[in-house]
Amino acid sequence: MMKFLLMTVFLTPLCFFSYWYLSLFLFYFSFLFMFMFNISKDYWFVSYNFGLDLLSYSMVMLSFWICSLMLLASEKIFKKNDYYELFMFNILFLMLSLLMVFSSLNFFIFYLFFEISLIPTFFLIIGWGYQPERISAGKYLLFYTLLASLPMMVGIFFIYKNVGSLEFYFLSLNLNSFLFYLCINMVFFIKMPMYLIHLWLPKAHVEAPISGSMILAGVMLKLGGYGLFRVMKMFLNIGMKINFIFITISLIGGVYVSFICLQQSDMKSLIAYSSVSHMGLVMSGLLTMNSMGMWGSLVLMLGHGLCSSGLFCLANISYERLNSRSLYLNKGLMNFMPALAMWWFLFSVGNMAAPPTLNLMGEILLINSLVMYSKMSMIMLAFISFFSACYSLFLYSYTQHGLFSSGIYSFTYITNREFLLLALHWIPLNFLVFKSEIFSVWI
Repeated sequence: MMKFLLMTVFLTPLCFFSYWYLSLFLFYFSFLFMFMFNISKDYWFVSYNFGLDLLSYSMVMLSFWICSLMLLASEKIFKKNDYYELFMFNILFLMLSLLMVFSSLNFFIFYLFFEISLIPTFFLIIGWGYQPERISAGKYLLFYTLLASLPMMVGIFFIYKNVGSLEFYFLSLNLNSFLFYLCINMVFFIKMPMYLIHLWLPKAHVEAPISGSMILAGVMLKLGGYGLFRVMKMFLNIGMKINFIFITISLIGGVYVSFICLQQSDMKSLIAYSSVSHMGLVMSGLLTMNSMGMWGSLVLMLGHGLCSSGLFCLANISYERLNSRSLYLNKGLMNFMPALAMWWFLFSVGNMAAPPTLNLMGEILLINSLVMYSKMSMIMLAFISFFSACYSLFLYSYTQHGLFSSGIYSFTYITNREFLLLALHWIPLNFLVFKSEIFSVWI
């Protein structure tokens, strides 16, 4: 892992040059990282306190890919000369912290970089956001996470006192303590985010620049799922008794959030709320603690990261031309941006889990997992699946069809850079499913 950490650090001088150089090198890193893949149940590429398994590898690969695409999507910042050197340094720092989080074998190092990754995201939102409300959105993001992370630190000290080690491999506490369960897991529930503690997410998404929305949807929400993967083995006894509470909240919340999606007038807000619904499904699958739920959660996290990030890119392309995110003004886009209508359709059907996307495979596995856990969950799962199709089609039809209602008649064509950006989201989203046997290592 040291070579990737040092490569990321030594990219810093490129922050003073064109963003194409940095983007190209990050894509090159992604390409190098692909050759490190190894189908194994065990950790590989282990060095002091760092190593990879299938879960870590998937998340690091996703981080490299999304960070590369963030630079590709942010041309406006470089054209306006809007402190772009600091912007590129911010993205590199974020990439470095995510690499450390996902490859860490030690709980305390994981916790440390979990918190550090919050800082560049906070600066992205308050530094390059669009409206004055970005200050309050940044505070929401910061305080929601920090409020829950302090009990987690106390929990980590308690684990060290009782186990004598903080290596994930040795974490085998089986305490029947609800308080300890909440101390460790609440920060992951907020990061996912679980319904009832999700209010920071729509605010952060709406006020963030396109790069902020992409990293939030693509990677930052996955930190919660990754953390639950790592610590859930400590809570086997208590989890069997109380996980059903959080599963119920997530499933009912997923249906309720779907209704909220159907009455949104802001494109980014609609996509952000749909993330709450999808990640609620991921969290429910994780908390069932069976192998199919684990497998499905990982697949849906990858699928959602690519699909949601692509939808935010599409919303941003429209916003840059019409200066509005309102669904009432972004009507009839098919009339003057017909090439983009196909991409809207492809990502909208991906969002509702149509074949052959990773989202479909993940949802099938999660539905199986939850129905095995409790047959009552079928009711909520049916509603979540149906309404995810409703709000995805609502977003597509409202933006593409109808009369073009805006008074702006001058616009720029879709550039090759934007087509490349969308294609690099869509290709892995649809083609990784043909190599889905790599996930079966857990079954």
